[in-house]
Amino acid sequence: MAEPEILLDAVSKRFAPGAAALDRVTLSVDKGEILVVVGPSGCGKSTTLRLVAGLEEPDGGAVSIAGRAMRGVAPQDRDVAMVFQGYALYPQMTVRRILEFPLKMRGVPRAERDASVAEVAALLRIEPLFDRRPAQLSGGERQRVAMGRALVRRPRIFLFDEPLSNLDASLRSDLRLEIGRLVRRVGGTALYVTHDHVEAMTLGDRIALMRAGRVVQVGSPREVYERPATSFVAGFLGSPRMNLLPAHTDGDAVVAGPFRIARPAGPLPALLQVGVRPEHVRLEEGGTGGERGEVVAVEPLGAQTHLVVQVGDLELRAQHATGFATIARGASVRVSIDQTRALLFRADGDGERL
Repeated sequence: MAEPEILLDAVSKRFAPGAAALDRVTLSVDKGEILVVVGPSGCGKSTTLRLVAGLEEPDGGAVSIAGRAMRGVAPQDRDVAMVFQGYALYPQMTVRRILEFPLKMRGVPRAERDASVAEVAALLRIEPLFDRRPAQLSGGERQRVAMGRALVRRPRIFLFDEPLSNLDASLRSDLRLEIGRLVRRVGGTALYVTHDHVEAMTLGDRIALMRAGRVVQVGSPREVYERPATSFVAGFLGSPRMNLLPAHTDGDAVVAGPFRIARPAGPLPALLQVGVRPEHVRLEEGGTGGERGEVVAVEPLGAQTHLVVQVGDLELRAQHATGFATIARGASVRVSIDQTRALLFRADGDGERL
């Protein structure tokens, strides 16, 4: 089996007394893979990236790149390039000089530098910006230049630290597709950190979800979406997020409010949560099936409509396939859930899926 390009083996890091920033984190990234590390603020994502970059040293465990232990290896000797959220461009330099600077520092001959800069600039479509300085660039242009500075070196490893957080929605959409395309085109390996589940789902070959300094689940986007390991993962990925309904067992059923779901075989804890994705909540105006509910919020988004429905004491998020659904706020609807797609989680501990 091939050696992972990046390996964190039981890595721990503590900055102050109290909870560890990282608690025995184990992650591997294969050559040519984009692994996206996602989770809420403070979960340890950026610390993980900094340990790979060599900006921090672990308190325990080991970091390896291409089979080589990185303990004591300086950042400039790790063959990695970082793209930051804040661009980190030299304000006094033109775009051309920013792009060529990493090659100049490594003693690359002028003709080779010019060829590399021209190639990367063409990939990113930033040739018209060559004579401008960072203050003369838009946010999207600055991020393209920051990506170009990383690409021009052709490093073994790309490290992205929430590079799109400062951009508007349309630019984020364009650039996340471009990042994936460019990294794969140059045959790079990438560790990409974000708190945005959309970036994680669309960009990563695999996703690693972190919480409170620990890795909760690693898998393909489809795997973590359809088979979340915990209720935290289930609620973090997806928009609208998954409905997590308090539930209990009652004979041969699991009961969540007015909804009854066939009880699976085997022992179950007394207290549960039923997880239902909004796309698996069905709404009908009229009819007699399902449970009575009232629509309390409607969000038409063009291609689909998101709704919030009150059913007894429960509030459920639903997703309507029609872009501008005719269901209005205050409407009385019949609500049912696709029992075959419902998931069960423990209501205590780490909320493991049952």
